[in-house]
Amino acid sequence: MSKLTIKQHLINPVLNKEFRLRMRTIRTPLSLLFYLLAIGLLAFGFIYMTVAGFHNGGGMPGFNPNSSRELFIFLSVAQLALIAFMTPGLTAGVISGEREKQTLNILLTTQQSSATIVISKLVSSLSFMLLTVLATLPVYSIVFLFGGISPGQLFYTFAFYIFTMFVLGTFGVLFSTLFKRTMVAVIVTYGVTLTVFGATGLLYMFLRNVTRETIANGTAMHSWVGYIAGLNPAAGLVSILTPDLSRQAFDVFRPNSTVVPSGPPIELWQECILVYSVLAVIALLLSIRYIRPVLKKKK
Repeated sequence: MSKLTIKQHLINPVLNKEFRLRMRTIRTPLSLLFYLLAIGLLAFGFIYMTVAGFHNGGGMPGFNPNSSRELFIFLSVAQLALIAFMTPGLTAGVISGEREKQTLNILLTTQQSSATIVISKLVSSLSFMLLTVLATLPVYSIVFLFGGISPGQLFYTFAFYIFTMFVLGTFGVLFSTLFKRTMVAVIVTYGVTLTVFGATGLLYMFLRNVTRETIANGTAMHSWVGYIAGLNPAAGLVSILTPDLSRQAFDVFRPNSTVVPSGPPIELWQECILVYSVLAVIALLLSIRYIRPVLKKKK
């Protein structure tokens, strides 16, 4: 198989057009610039607050190397929040936008299958987000100056970013396929994203406090509320960097308990990947199914 044939299989006309339109506009470098500025300001702001706190505590002015791990966790969660904010906006209009421009019917009459169109739209939308996330690697080099973080943890963190982008991207493409208006698709996608990140965390904290009041003093036990925490991608990311978080999420016990809790039934990041992998595949299949008009059967 020649190189030209391989290129034709990997980059179809839809994907090629999306790459050209998305990467050749002035908005792409400007968005990348502002994103890097936001991450850089967060990193240097955290260092400044740490230096100021260490100096006010009586120490010499300087960055405490023991805070490098906290800096890494802070940057990781902050970037995950930015990914959750930007991904729905990039993917929620890929199909509905074609429908509003009245070019979707023309696209459907080509030789490209429904799966090729949906996947190409998804990949082209997430490619810019992937480029943006990879561009933040020099910011993370600040952490490696002080140690405390292994390259493996950095790899798993960025792999979790890609997984989160894929999941939110499939949700955006699904709602963009189901709704005719881009604005409606964007609002619904952001609503689902807010539920995934915000509602699951609030529900977990509420149910954990309720469960804690119902157990006896000095008792340690597994609680089903830990599975609610596993549905939160932020908790899944932090559990990769802090493995003890999974045990703390599942074990509910009083502060004066003398019983040592056992290990968690499942790690939070494992549950998060398992559940959202299934939901992402379902969303992708539904997008492929409903991108073409469905003929109604006559009674």
